[in-house]
Amino acid sequence: MNEDYFEVNRNTWNEKVKVHSKSDMYDLEAFKSGKSSLMPYELKALGAVNGKSLLHLQCHFGQDTLSWSRAGATCVGVDLSDEGIALAKALNEELQLDAEFVRCNVLDTSKYVKDTFDIVFTSYGVIGWLPDLKPWGNMIAERLKQGGTFYMAEFHPIVWMFDYLDGKPIMKYGYMQDEPIYEEYEGTYANQGSKMTSKEYGWNHGLSEVINALIEAGLTIDYVNEYDESPYNVLPDLIQTEYGMYTTKDKLYPLIFEIKATKV
Repeated sequence: MNEDYFEVNRNTWNEKVKVHSKSDMYDLEAFKSGKSSLMPYELKALGAVNGKSLLHLQCHFGQDTLSWSRAGATCVGVDLSDEGIALAKALNEELQLDAEFVRCNVLDTSKYVKDTFDIVFTSYGVIGWLPDLKPWGNMIAERLKQGGTFYMAEFHPIVWMFDYLDGKPIMKYGYMQDEPIYEEYEGTYANQGSKMTSKEYGWNHGLSEVINALIEAGLTIDYVNEYDESPYNVLPDLIQTEYGMYTTKDKLYPLIFEIKATKV
């Protein structure tokens, strides 16, 4: 059954790539002109990557992958979307970079990518597409070199307890809900006015599930941090701060978290 869910998601993400690549949020022209798509948390966490190898999981159409490549890393990006990987490869060629891109389900990464890496990286809106994080954690450990670093920045599990489709957050889903969540709506987070229809299956994962998936795979957790701000204005009624981040009006719950771990 999960394969059917993944196929629905793949088709939706193929359509999203077409919309997102033209959106102000992704600002592809500024990116082509040299603007990095990376956000402050991941830049601070990973520091200088020059000369390091980096695997980017669920890379969409490759902007972050190519931003790390511009910073001197040798990069491989993987994603479920055919359109995403096709555009990533085209951007890599246009910008004369040396990243590689692989079209596959992230859980199957080790079937298609045999190298090991200094860094495995993933960020923002990624684990909610996966029904079970244990194979995800195992794959990350497989692809890391001894002493390598795993880093993720992700929307907080509390965020996914709410339904936002009517323009305001309504608590609807379980923090640790095993059943898939199906949503069908017009538009996408990068272009609310788009006429595309998003059909999506997702899964909620509590913070303990994320952490334990990594620990059980053999990684050592360096830190876990939670923040009541987001680098992306993707939820209704967020307020922009003077630093360019976005917060809820009352700051009652965290919006993102980050985890850094090491394969010892």
